[in-house]
Amino acid sequence: MKKIGLFYASSTGNTENMATEIKESLSGLNITMHDIAQSANDEMTKYDALIIGSSTWGDGDLQDDWEDYIVNLDDAQLSGKTVALFGLGDQEEYPDHFLSAMGTIYEKVVSLGANVVGSFPTDGFEFDESTAVVDGKFVGLALDEDNQDDQSQTRIKSWCDSIRPHFA
Repeated sequence: MKKIGLFYASSTGNTENMATEIKESLSGLNITMHDIAQSANDEMTKYDALIIGSSTWGDGDLQDDWEDYIVNLDDAQLSGKTVALFGLGDQEEYPDHFLSAMGTIYEKVVSLGANVVGSFPTDGFEFDESTAVVDGKFVGLALDEDNQDDQSQTRIKSWCDSIRPHFA
């Protein structure tokens, strides 16, 4: 069974809560959760596969802990590793940068040779721009706890069902 690291950063607790729900939805898999703020620089190297989550702040910025940690991805040995991404954002308050932090992380892990799985439809979201949209889909699970928290559990379940075969 693959050893999976679920890495997240959370300022308000929303991303941590969604990470917990993702882990629960993927029950039966060997997943260990890590708050990036508490993670060693080489923590990701210990895993066969990764699930990475971040919220987007301001004008498409990474969450502060991710801003500090992202340089460590250069040494995370991501070439050929399966990676799934999830992001949180506010499509109403920041429609020009919705989930762009997830796009930033996506660009980084792809440049390092990761195999990203788990694209997610843009249907049901209303935003103007996002660097997290590639070929008409989000590069990972899209969540908006500020405006659509009532849809998060359904979205998580659907996404987890789609990525499970890549992590089993």
